[in-house]
Amino acid sequence: MFKSKTADADVFPVAKSDAEWRAELDPAAYKVLREHGTERPGTSPLNAEKRDGVFHCAGCGTALFEAGTKFESGTGWPSFFAPIEGATATTTDRSFFMTRVEVHCANCGGHLGHVFPDGPQPTGQRYCMNGVSLSFEPKA
Repeated sequence: MFKSKTADADVFPVAKSDAEWRAELDPAAYKVLREHGTERPGTSPLNAEKRDGVFHCAGCGTALFEAGTKFESGTGWPSFFAPIEGATATTTDRSFFMTRVEVHCANCGGHLGHVFPDGPQPTGQRYCMNGVSLSFEPKA
């Protein structure tokens, strides 16, 4: 289900108008990154991505997750046990009558997904990300 919450663009290094974001992102990426939507589970080809490389923010290109931190969570979304240091930030999400920890790009504020305390070691965290909010760059 899509949420209708808008990221506060003026607190991030990459700040663009709504019109600029709409022009640069495809509609699904815009809905997730800028309006805090959620893609349907199992729909992202990045969920099956197993090559070595780096996952980037689809909005601004910031490197977010090393492929070595990705794991199969069984949720239907790409999941990672740790972001690249300083690449993400979190806020409290109280939508849908629950409290969760939202993860967003520290550079542009784009909504990526949520983090949960049920991941594998060494962190015990599960960064459950919307594939449409990511792009993948394989290692050369």
